[in-house]
Amino acid sequence: MTIINRTQEHYFMKVLVIGSGGREHALVWKLRQSPLIKKIYVAPGNPGTAAIAENVPIAALDVARLKDFAVKNSITLTVVGPEAPLALGICDLFRTNRLAIFGPSKKAASLEASKVFAKSLMIKYGIPTADYRTFETLDDALRHVKQTKPWFVIKADGLAAGKGVVICRTTDEAITALNLMMTGPEAGRVVIEEFLEGEEASFLAITDGKAIVPLAPAQDHKTIFDGDKGPNTGGMGAYSPARIVTPALEQEIMQTIIRPAINAMHSEYNPFCGVIYAGLMIINGRPKTLEFNARFGDPETQPILMRLDEDLAGLLLLAAQGRLRERPLHWKDNASVCVVMAAEGYPGEVIKGAEITGIGAAESDENVKVFHAGTAMKDGRLVTAGGRVLGVTAQGRDQRAAVDAAYTAVEKIHFKGAQFRRDIGKKALERD
Repeated sequence: MTIINRTQEHYFMKVLVIGSGGREHALVWKLRQSPLIKKIYVAPGNPGTAAIAENVPIAALDVARLKDFAVKNSITLTVVGPEAPLALGICDLFRTNRLAIFGPSKKAASLEASKVFAKSLMIKYGIPTADYRTFETLDDALRHVKQTKPWFVIKADGLAAGKGVVICRTTDEAITALNLMMTGPEAGRVVIEEFLEGEEASFLAITDGKAIVPLAPAQDHKTIFDGDKGPNTGGMGAYSPARIVTPALEQEIMQTIIRPAINAMHSEYNPFCGVIYAGLMIINGRPKTLEFNARFGDPETQPILMRLDEDLAGLLLLAAQGRLRERPLHWKDNASVCVVMAAEGYPGEVIKGAEITGIGAAESDENVKVFHAGTAMKDGRLVTAGGRVLGVTAQGRDQRAAVDAAYTAVEKIHFKGAQFRRDIGKKALERD
């Protein structure tokens, strides 16, 4: 369904998408379907976005050059993908120059950029979350874990590309994690939380700071190995809808977590415009907040956008202009699954430069789209260039059909050392 109205009919938008991962490829893919779009630029983009838009060789962190590009090219709307430029204040810079941009201010982005800020806000405004303590020094943190019964969840205060969280089952594991996080050139504060046991879900909503429009719930798979084993990653796959989030639970999440967070940001003089992402733990049917992110999730964006039956460009423009209205969005009556294919060594030191083949064969199924995350072109060959390489995303009439289509596509793609989880969507299938 397209949401063109009289105030938007004159738009033939030129859009700039900032970022280079699978999330940004998915955003460009969905935006390109809009009748409002005249031109899409991606900075810096990747080989996948280059096939459907124009890549611009400007780094996502070079906010001054990005602003200059937007001014020079009369960009109608800028959409920020990753969290780092948000934390640098790219939205403040653009708005100062009267450029429409979808994303929160630097202060509002602290909801993701600082775990301490987020936890303090949750406690102040009664948003359900885990008990926690903040530590400034290694000695105090070590003393705490030695005196407290495991398990522990230890979080670095700043941005860590989705990998700044360590679940420690023993005191020795906690001591090792703290020594890594609180020593060296990037040492900083940590948050130590109680361990919550339940089932995770991702809940995203678009907001202009007042109106809030929820997206379909999804479920991410954070750890590298099947069965939720091994170290945390940026995300090894996701599926939507997450049926653990029932309509009644969705209302509770909106009333007790999402709306209070947006109202809190407004009360603190930091109106939040953009996507608010709540990582949740569902415990006995009730939600608690693990974390907030200030942007579209990756890889949740891929399956969510595959199911979205709306004009994304118009929706994001209304939010950026402060004209969003609350209404239910239209979704395809199906399911979707994204399976991340990662490089050898991920989430540690990865091996780059392996040739990638088989994407064309995988996409021969009209229900499959392969989103590029960490790829590059070298001597005319597509090669691996990052930890998470591809997001193989499929839709189907139900979760079983989507899972089968995704893994059939994965088996057609090859690169040396490829690793992926084989249980993405398994929890959904167990509910059938």
